[in-house]
Amino acid sequence: MSLEQKIMTDLKAAMIAKDEAALRSLRAVKAAILLAKTSEGGSGELKEEDEIKILQKLVKQRKDSLEIFQQQNRADLAKKEEEEIAVIEKFLPQQMSAEELKTEIAAIIASVGATSPADMGKVMGVASKQFAGKADGKTISAVVKELLAR
Repeated sequence: MSLEQKIMTDLKAAMIAKDEAALRSLRAVKAAILLAKTSEGGSGELKEEDEIKILQKLVKQRKDSLEIFQQQNRADLAKKEEEEIAVIEKFLPQQMSAEELKTEIAAIIASVGATSPADMGKVMGVASKQFAGKADGKTISAVVKELLAR
């Protein structure tokens, strides 16, 4: 079952259950998928990795908004963003733990031969491709910086 079909099934269930948070989130995902499918240069079909990128982008947007709302003491809006993040993350692959990420990145650093923070670009190129969908780019970057600074 494709992501779009899963979204439609969950959207129907959310309508029946009158779950406002799920409806908001699923409608946003559906809109993003339709936009990507019909965009200029789009083939009308999305690969799984493209779907994951869309979901990650939506989660990142909501996390950025959540951070702003928390800084401005807008608990009502922050709560909505948290609800939407929870719904969208159900469709993403299982995220790697911090320990798993450190172990894997240490192996990449060894294989690439990186020794200093100046080699961060080499490591990030390999790590970003390898962990696509499994870890956030910001988290990967932070772990790479930490390991190369030693």
